[in-house]
Amino acid sequence: MKITAAVVDQMGSDFELRDDVELAPMQADDLQIHMVASGICHSDEALRKGDATIDYPIVLGHEGAGIVEKVGPEVKNFKPGDHVILSFYGCGNCINCLKGMPTKCLNYAANNLSGVRPDGSAHFTENGKPVADMFDQSSFTTTTVVRERNAVKVPKELDLRKLGPLGCGYVTGSGTVFNTLKPEPGSTIAVTGTGAVGLAAMMAGKISGCLKVIAVDRMPERLALAKELGATDTVDTTKEDMVKAIQDLTDGKGADYIVDTTGVTKVEEDAVAALAQGGTLAAIAVTANHIDINTWDDLCPADKTIVGVNMGDSIPQVDIPRLIKFYQAGQFDFDKTEKFYSFAQINEANADSVSGKTIKPVLIIDPDYEPGK
Repeated sequence: MKITAAVVDQMGSDFELRDDVELAPMQADDLQIHMVASGICHSDEALRKGDATIDYPIVLGHEGAGIVEKVGPEVKNFKPGDHVILSFYGCGNCINCLKGMPTKCLNYAANNLSGVRPDGSAHFTENGKPVADMFDQSSFTTTTVVRERNAVKVPKELDLRKLGPLGCGYVTGSGTVFNTLKPEPGSTIAVTGTGAVGLAAMMAGKISGCLKVIAVDRMPERLALAKELGATDTVDTTKEDMVKAIQDLTDGKGADYIVDTTGVTKVEEDAVAALAQGGTLAAIAVTANHIDINTWDDLCPADKTIVGVNMGDSIPQVDIPRLIKFYQAGQFDFDKTEKFYSFAQINEANADSVSGKTIKPVLIIDPDYEPGK
């Protein structure tokens, strides 16, 4: 079937809405999804501009929310009319998936970043030529087809326009805290970078019972929002030295946990210095930058740890419903980071994301959607 999709023709090209893209036929375990909305993530920009190896042309987007239109004969948990959030694809069969660790799926890159469906077929074509996909989802479309394991059912009374970013940015930041760091109540956590991922990590730190939740950024308006969302303290790096400020806020000990979402070399190196004895830094930014670490001076005597985390070590079907419950309880106000744009404004929305003008742009793909219906 023909759909409208935002296509990136070649590395660095703008998004172009086209209505001649052909969607692949459904397979036995597929869902056909009418897209309502999609968040824009910095990972979309990384692939658009070529920071990772990918084929072009490509349809990006991986924070989609929509309504199930059709299901394949082997689908067990969904039916037409279900409201869903889309996330990454784990094969479900490798040893890590079987251990309940789909973010460590041995086929993760092949299934999510190869540009083709898990069976190697094209997700989209245009004029008979393949168009690459992202996350076996490609949510910058009016309709898409995904595997059952891509989808998470959500209550119909919730506003689908707000929910898509739970599938990546918000579950990544919060999951890094809940699933990987697992801070003890009364411990201290700092988050460098208060974009969507950082603010999600910060809110998760508060929910986990951290005594100090320190937001670090260089943008005063974001730090103000961080305070509104639960930060106990903020550090403006245009006015303060980050390491000294964190140490001062923790009685000279440093933070037990730090989540870096910036990927900036100096920030990550300073984060290591700002850790307490036995502290852990979770580095989760999509970046090609490097850091200079002396394993003896920086890590060993202080027993510090640096860990990389993919997608918050999350199981979407477990973690996303948990985030929704926190949201409904008023503990995870992720929607305060969002701003709506029309689908036609995709390039403006992406530029606002890159510049930091908007924390989490959300594309409204179906302008006729009414929440609760």
